[in-house]
Amino acid sequence: MKKIVIGSDHGGFDLKKQIIQFLKGLGYEVADFGCYSPEPVDYPDIALLVAQNVSVSLETKGILIDGTGVASAIVANKISNVRATPCTDEFTAHSAREHNDANILTLGARILGIGLAQNIVKRWLETPFGGGRHERRVNKIRDIEQRFCKST
Repeated sequence: MKKIVIGSDHGGFDLKKQIIQFLKGLGYEVADFGCYSPEPVDYPDIALLVAQNVSVSLETKGILIDGTGVASAIVANKISNVRATPCTDEFTAHSAREHNDANILTLGARILGIGLAQNIVKRWLETPFGGGRHERRVNKIRDIEQRFCKST
C-alpha cells in the first residue's frame, strides 16, 4: 500500500482532515503526525516530524498544511533528503514532482479551497520524477545538502 505522512498546524487542521479522507479514498495509508485539534500549535514541531519521517524512506511522501504552505516548507527543507515545496496550482505540483522530485507537498489552507487542494494533491501524487536532465540537477541539490547542511 502507498503511504503518506501528513501534518498541519492549527491553521491547516480542517483542510488536513478533508485531505486525509481524500487520500484514503484514493487507497493511501495515511499517518497523521498532528495537530489533532484547532488549538494553536507551533508549525515547526509538526513540520519536523513529517520531514524526519520522509527523510528516511524513499518510498514515503509527505504533505504539510499551514496557512500559506510556506512556513512548513521552510522547516521541512532543513532536513536532509527532503525537497518540500508549496504548491497553489496543479502545474506547480506537476513540475515539483517531475523536475525536482519533491517528496513533501505543502499547502496553504488560507489560500486553497478543498476542490483545488484535492486536485493539487492528486496531480502531485500521480506525477513521477522525470529523471534525465532533472536527475543531474537533483543530484546537485543533494551535493549542496551534503556539503553545507548538518545531518539530523
